[in-house]
Amino acid sequence: MHTQDLSAWTHSHAFDAGNRAAERGTRLVMVITAITMVAEIAAGLWFNSMALLADGWHMSSHALAIGLSAFAYAAARRYAGDWRFAFGTWKIEVLAGFASAVFLLGIAALMAAGSVERLFTPQAIHYREAMGVTALGLLVNLGCALILGGHAHGHDHGHDHGHHHGHDHGHHHHDLNLRAAYVHVLADAATSVLAIVALAGGWWLGWNWLDPVMGLVGAVLVGRWAIGLLRQSGTVLLDREMDHPVVDEVREVLAGLDHGDESTRVSDLHVWRVGRQHFACIVCLVTHDAALTPQRVREALSVHEELVHVTVEISRCDGDH
Repeated sequence: MHTQDLSAWTHSHAFDAGNRAAERGTRLVMVITAITMVAEIAAGLWFNSMALLADGWHMSSHALAIGLSAFAYAAARRYAGDWRFAFGTWKIEVLAGFASAVFLLGIAALMAAGSVERLFTPQAIHYREAMGVTALGLLVNLGCALILGGHAHGHDHGHDHGHHHGHDHGHHHHDLNLRAAYVHVLADAATSVLAIVALAGGWWLGWNWLDPVMGLVGAVLVGRWAIGLLRQSGTVLLDREMDHPVVDEVREVLAGLDHGDESTRVSDLHVWRVGRQHFACIVCLVTHDAALTPQRVREALSVHEELVHVTVEISRCDGDH
């Protein structure tokens, strides 16, 4: 058996998730988003606008997500040298995302319940004031998008090494945690637009029903985002990665080791994620080829840079498989 030492990779990549510029950007956006969120929720309650409340609660989902991103940066940096984290500290981000998704499902349910209640028991809305607060929230979202967008662009350039090897899945070396925060802010801006449309329809056309309807739309958006985050983070936390394209690539490399004479076969294979786009692999081979060594297998798999930790076990057999 031959195992690639992961400790060097873990320490050399320890601060990828703790990029200080990205961390500062997420912290700043978190504070701005949280302040705006509180203002929108308070204004929604004061002006009786369910759409404004929905926008505020939806913004809370992004404030939480961005806050967890900032926390993940700090925690990953703090515990980067802790030997107890066998594969590094990247999954701190994933665990935080899973926890926030569970919380957001509850928020979505509360938003939906409040909107349904307003549909059957409509209340007076101060449209002009509510629209002003929502427009302010939209401007804040756009400003936050500029902050995160600038960091994301620079961070991508700093980590794009240009290695493709003909197996590009659309996965680059950019900071997906920062990119997710950027998308969240853009999505929140879209929700603010929905709230403005609802308030404008109620104010100018008398469509009071549009406000709670847009509240329901906001609840659906938060719910869908939460379910998507649960699915993505759960996949990583449960190591359900055997359907990833990199697994097929590993099988293709291993199949090429027998030179078409079927002298080597894979008896066991495990691939799981240990970083944003980094994987570990355990492969067990049964072979008649006396020249096949673990080092040769590792060299064959080294064309795939996603594989940062490879364990190879080879069983020799003299008879038929």
